Amino acid sequence: MRAVGITLVAAATLAWSAWSVPVVAAEQGTAGMVSGINRLNGTIAITRIQNGTVGANAAGAAEEFKIKDNAMIENIHAGDRVTFSTSDSGTTKTIIKLDRQK
Repeated sequence: MRAVGITLVAAATLAWSAWSVPVVAAEQGTAGMVSGINRLNGTIAITRIQNGTVGANAAGAAEEFKIKDNAMIENIHAGDRVTFSTSDSGTTKTIIKLDRQK
């Protein structure tokens, strides 16, 4: 009986923490190719590039991201290969780090 009580308390604690603490997911070091930039709105469209050999040539649809700071895209142009990290807060994905590959 005591084990059942401990299990219920643990389950309730996990459920409460999932509801009370917002989760901010971050992607680190994702590779992609810039397919468009809107400097007025502070957004950038990037097509992800898959790593590895299986399906590496398969290109997905471009995703649009907000830019944390417009200074990050000063030297970035459509067609550039980039690596980027994003922060996901709700429905908006924001690029927090953007590096142009050489």
